[in-house]
Amino acid sequence: MATFKTVKGFRDFYPEDCAIRNFIFDTWRSVARRYGFVEYEGPALESTDLFRKKSGDEITGQLFCFEDKAKRELSMRPEVTPSLARMATARQRDYKKPLKWFQIGSCFRYEEPQEGRTREFIQFNADILGDASPAADAELIALSIDVARAFGLKKEDFIIRLSNRQIWTTFLADRNIAEEHTSTFLQIIDKIERTKPEDTATKLEAIGLSYGDVRAFMDTTDDSHPAFAELKAALEARGLWSFIKIDASIVRGLAYYTGTVFEVFDLQHDLRAVAGGGRYDKLCALMTDGSVDMPAAGFAMGDVVLGLLLKKTPGAQFKLTEALLAASSIDAYIVVADEAQRGNALATLQALRDAGHRVDTSFGQTKVGKQFQAAEERKARLAIVFGSEYPQVVVKNLIARSQVEVPAADLIGHIQATLATAPHGILLA
Repeated sequence: MATFKTVKGFRDFYPEDCAIRNFIFDTWRSVARRYGFVEYEGPALESTDLFRKKSGDEITGQLFCFEDKAKRELSMRPEVTPSLARMATARQRDYKKPLKWFQIGSCFRYEEPQEGRTREFIQFNADILGDASPAADAELIALSIDVARAFGLKKEDFIIRLSNRQIWTTFLADRNIAEEHTSTFLQIIDKIERTKPEDTATKLEAIGLSYGDVRAFMDTTDDSHPAFAELKAALEARGLWSFIKIDASIVRGLAYYTGTVFEVFDLQHDLRAVAGGGRYDKLCALMTDGSVDMPAAGFAMGDVVLGLLLKKTPGAQFKLTEALLAASSIDAYIVVADEAQRGNALATLQALRDAGHRVDTSFGQTKVGKQFQAAEERKARLAIVFGSEYPQVVVKNLIARSQVEVPAADLIGHIQATLATAPHGILLA
């Protein structure tokens, strides 16, 4: 018999996994909306040329790409920024600037799966288009910090490693390095912490630079550099600069970044970057062959590394437990102890559901003991027992281990008043 397995690099989401995923989604949305961002979505399938336009022909090595029945080259999106640029430039006259947009959705990259990396992953993307000021950069960095804090991460759990590509542009210009070497140089810097010094030195010498000079510049670049002055002032005013560490090795691997760049790292578990982004002022012009020149900045946070971090961090673990409890629990379970009362029980079931409560019951005649067992397994707060005592109904508080008899005429009001002390079905100890 054939055994089917999940495709390599893709994931199944069982109910408990969905509960965590939805908690992550809800948190992303909640914080983004607090910041005045509005949600958008683009297609998961785009023309391969859209991604080539942004990243060049080499990007196809990371794409799930194919030719459709009409002989068009299509790809599953590896990221959302090209779609965002396409959408924003197509209707940029319809929206007042700056655009503050966010998106949550799956992306696909044909890479080797490993810890913190899968072939399908879900990203939260937040972007500001139409504003070139450091204030917009500060808004995005503040958002990334507040998203992390909303998950229960504390100052000792994560850091924002911040830089600006302009400091390296000036560095190269001061040393009369030809502009054609800029891309190669930034790739060297991007990998400098993961490459042997002697190998880095050889690569730098090939473009006319010394390893010692580059290292000295990195070691002396701090928050006193004028490139960070306005950004620092904006984040200090918010009380958030203490989350920042200047790190000149952060340049981001993609060629389209033009200014501020940053990555969010955990401080305890040595995981991959939790999030990253920066300013990409030339992308919209590139996508439209210069017809729409709109500055932009943004960042993305993926669910895979974030999920690993939340499971490893005590403050976040508590929030995950709450999310799992909220997703799996119900407000009440209706126990039918006398089949003659099933009609009344179902009427109450419907009335409580109509009122917005989460209520369940057995589908058919079941032993009372098994019904109570089901109530416990569903983490119900109340068990509502319809027995031979009707029109008196027994309401058992499964948390307090107490019970009371309530006249049927008063039942709905009593239950609503009781459940009001535990909103959203969260069980009270």
